[in-house]
Amino acid sequence: MVGFETFLEPSSTERKTGMAYDVPEGVDIRGKYDAEFAKILTKDALQFVADLQREFRNYIKYALECRKEAKIRYNNGGLPGFDPATKYIREGDWVCATVPPAIADRRVEITGPVERKMIINALNSGAKVFMADFEDALSPSWENLMRGQVNLKDAVNRTISFHDKARNRVYKLNDQTAKLFVRPRGWHLPESHIFIDGEPAAGCLVDFGLYFFHNCMAFPQTQGEGFGPFFYLPKMEHSREAKIWNNVFERAEKLAGIERGSIRATVLIETLPAVFQMDEILYELRDHSVGLNCGRWDYIFSYVKTFQAHPDRLLPDRVLVGMTQHFMRSYSDLLIRTCHRRGVHAMGGMAAQIPIRDDPVANEAALELVRKDKLREVKAGHDGTWAAHPGLIPAIMEVFTNSMGNEANQIHTVKREDVANLTEDDLLQRPRGVRTMEGFRLNTRVGIQYLAAWLTGTGSVPLYNLMEDAATAEISRVQNWQWLKYRVQLDGDGLGVKVTRELFGRVVEEEMTRIEREVGQEKFKKGKYKEACKIFTRQCTTPILDDFLTLGAYNHLVIHYPKGSSSRL
Repeated sequence: MVGFETFLEPSSTERKTGMAYDVPEGVDIRGKYDAEFAKILTKDALQFVADLQREFRNYIKYALECRKEAKIRYNNGGLPGFDPATKYIREGDWVCATVPPAIADRRVEITGPVERKMIINALNSGAKVFMADFEDALSPSWENLMRGQVNLKDAVNRTISFHDKARNRVYKLNDQTAKLFVRPRGWHLPESHIFIDGEPAAGCLVDFGLYFFHNCMAFPQTQGEGFGPFFYLPKMEHSREAKIWNNVFERAEKLAGIERGSIRATVLIETLPAVFQMDEILYELRDHSVGLNCGRWDYIFSYVKTFQAHPDRLLPDRVLVGMTQHFMRSYSDLLIRTCHRRGVHAMGGMAAQIPIRDDPVANEAALELVRKDKLREVKAGHDGTWAAHPGLIPAIMEVFTNSMGNEANQIHTVKREDVANLTEDDLLQRPRGVRTMEGFRLNTRVGIQYLAAWLTGTGSVPLYNLMEDAATAEISRVQNWQWLKYRVQLDGDGLGVKVTRELFGRVVEEEMTRIEREVGQEKFKKGKYKEACKIFTRQCTTPILDDFLTLGAYNHLVIHYPKGSSSRL
């Protein structure tokens, strides 16, 4: 391979006059040809991705097999817990590498898909960080993924713009912008439009590899003040998965000829097994870590998934599973203590509310809920938090600034030694609350509508004044599955109805009618609501719970084009 600094643009030999991508040996692209995508999918960029795939695929497969073994253990009555073999790591005095100055202050972070207008608005939003998402907020169609890579390259180079023809407005970056983090997909998701040595590439290595390859030289200059690129890492269940990422980072840094530790990443603690591995995860990534994040919606989903064979651990209505539940508060407190002990950020969870523009009273009530949630986070010791909508940023920024003042973070001021004795029982305590017919209906309505949007290419969907992504749709799906499997009694509304297949069938039919009424007949007809309903219904009633909603539905997005027969978009 030649030096990375020569890869800013494809070479003349790569500017193909034909209609196919120029690929290295063993690589087969089955996505549609597009001239813009060809600037991302250069021969050398694909070689870099292929090198990563070949070096790490067996480690990834082993990690996924270990997940299956853990699932069998939990399904046979086992519980996740702290590993005695790594007690020396948890009790050691080590710290992570010093946080880069560019990202010392992360008090408000905004998240969203890698869409062009979204990227510009988020970078201009006034937040300290924008997490551009290839994962839960993006429907992973070929078009969305590759267009996202084009958009991010333009953003890093500060050449990104967007002309909104409907509003006759041009969007460009401000002089001062948020710092850019990128979240690739999780280990479990394939990229079925790119085959390497006859098998689909790992989605995360495609997302990371293409982005890093094209931006590792420009990013430290335009964004990272000498460091970067910066990443968020999702869906981990064990420190062995963090070790793979650390090795990927070291390999990429070496190939690019940049200093070890330039890449920095925050890991989302969004699975129940991972909460018992936080020290170990930071230890594996200690040269590249900038903290952990409370991915609380996925964490709730993971609680149900981990305990799918435990009828004594049924969740109440999802609206009741908040941070005041003991197991959720314990998770947040332990994350703060762990991060600050190791010298890195402890990031809070998502505020999913959307401004309610046509109802000022309801809007103020929603904002007050956000303020209370964020005040709890900053008082607990979190260094920053997430927002789904730019309209929330001023209120959240005010809460954190009032509490933190001019300090960039609370890493060295809030140690949380008061939670040093948190136990496995604290982290696993059964959630309290009731189950209602309205909760069952809301799960069904949200799940179907989210999936319908996802199938048509939208991964971040406003529903009932909340921004829903794959994580919240997952809660809807697994909770319905759990209630159906164990025929739970809906004890919160005085009806005492048992959840059965027959009841679910009626609820689905009635909620589909309601959805059609709410979205209108024309949109309902053109949308993929019926297809989404079939997928969601199957996933809620299957005897064995699917690991991920998006994994089963992904095949509906995959469109292969024969080699040499692709046409321009």
